[in-house]
Amino acid sequence: MSRDQQLKERWEMVVQKLSSQFADGDLLDIDAIIYLIGVQELGQLHRSFKKDQKLDLMHIAICKLLTPYGYYELDFVDDDGWPHYRAKAELPFLKAGEQSVLMKEAIVNYFLETEFID
Repeated sequence: MSRDQQLKERWEMVVQKLSSQFADGDLLDIDAIIYLIGVQELGQLHRSFKKDQKLDLMHIAICKLLTPYGYYELDFVDDDGWPHYRAKAELPFLKAGEQSVLMKEAIVNYFLETEFID
């Protein structure tokens, strides 16, 4: 199976599992999945967040997702439990489609590591 086909199948598996668990079967988009990863990484699952905090959660998720690629590293966790990342390398310029593929690949790898999918 080609790498692209495997990514596509795994991505669909992530979307299906998360959508059934968190969206009553409505399909979650990539932003919603990134938000869920941010909440997971913060570890404060049963609370509500303000709009700016939701953006911060998405930032946490993106940093976490791109850490294995060498773009970020965890710097510290503040007193409120929020992780802070430091940029290690500048992100390359990517077209929108390339950005989407990179993020989907990073999300799939995240859920493979956490054994949410196999």
